Amino acid sequence: MGIIKLHDKHFKKYIHKDKIAEAVTKLVKQVAKDCKKETPIFIGILNGSFMFVADFVRKYKFNCEVSFVKLASYEGTSSTGKIKQLVGLNEDLEGRTVVILEDIIDTGNTLQEIYDIFRDKKLKQLKIATLFFKPDVFKKELPIDYIGIPIPDEFIVGYGLDYDGLGRNLANIYQLTAKPTVKNILLFGPPGVGKGTQADLLKESYNLVHISTGDVFRSHIKRGTKLGILAKSFIDKGSLVPDNVTIKMLKSVVKKVPNDKGIIFDGFPRTKAQAVALDEFLDAKGETIGGMITIEVPTSILIARLLERGKTSGRSDDQDENKILNRFNEYYTKTAILKDYYQAQNKYFGVNGVGDISDITKRLSDVFEKL
Repeated sequence: MGIIKLHDKHFKKYIHKDKIAEAVTKLVKQVAKDCKKETPIFIGILNGSFMFVADFVRKYKFNCEVSFVKLASYEGTSSTGKIKQLVGLNEDLEGRTVVILEDIIDTGNTLQEIYDIFRDKKLKQLKIATLFFKPDVFKKELPIDYIGIPIPDEFIVGYGLDYDGLGRNLANIYQLTAKPTVKNILLFGPPGVGKGTQADLLKESYNLVHISTGDVFRSHIKRGTKLGILAKSFIDKGSLVPDNVTIKMLKSVVKKVPNDKGIIFDGFPRTKAQAVALDEFLDAKGETIGGMITIEVPTSILIARLLERGKTSGRSDDQDENKILNRFNEYYTKTAILKDYYQAQNKYFGVNGVGDISDITKRLSDVFEKL
């Protein structure tokens, strides 16, 4: 996911989990070089450091002990500047080497509290290791022994860090960003629900480009391209075109869309593999999917619609009820499972597709306004 929403804020992907892993490994090597001849006690600062501490300790191959202290200084996205010690230490630390494992150090207020807490513990030595460090706002003249990744003064979430309780479970780090202005919408529904008609009506109102998988396929088939010939062999049987073929076709079209416009995807993605590929493709552009909207109509009504359309459309897959039923089976067994995929991202919306075209457009517009 390139852009995510937590509560009322939006966050863009900032630091990949692989880079985080590299930073943790680097810190482990540095600490091990200084402490491997003794048994240090690693102390994590909760709540944010729990993932960092877990990964750090797993990679540390020498004797060690682990404990935690809980401090708090954040409300929302800014530091209150006031530190409260919520959970203290019970271990006897006299004569021990203590290594503090912090998720992030910014102003240094928490770090000052840490030094104050351990000043009278009669330690052998106190060392500080932080995964992230904001040098631009660090206000204290206090030593930091090990630094993983220096970052600018931007609010981040993920890998243990949160925004009002959310985001700690994210594997990557995300940075606070403005609400996306470009909407990319997935318009779904089984064959015959009127996705194309509704997409054409909505695209002008929301500055969107309508990309229909069917139109893309038909263009390739008409031009006799290698991809078109391959796609036709599946379409004629009422089967879905393989993922790799569909993805290649759609990527070539999306690349031509102006940066200031969003997209209504009509008929794509059709499988989870295609959905993941689309997310990754949009991630690279700094964009995301705003929502999956499904137009819902009873199957009996749709079969009658398609058979009627087949009298004038010239489409063989609209003229044979067995082929139509196969298309429905393909849709419900492969495509409808995407509902779970987008529901997990809080991006799924169902809309009643029975009634006048204008009424359906109004229902869809009501959902668009919420995205």
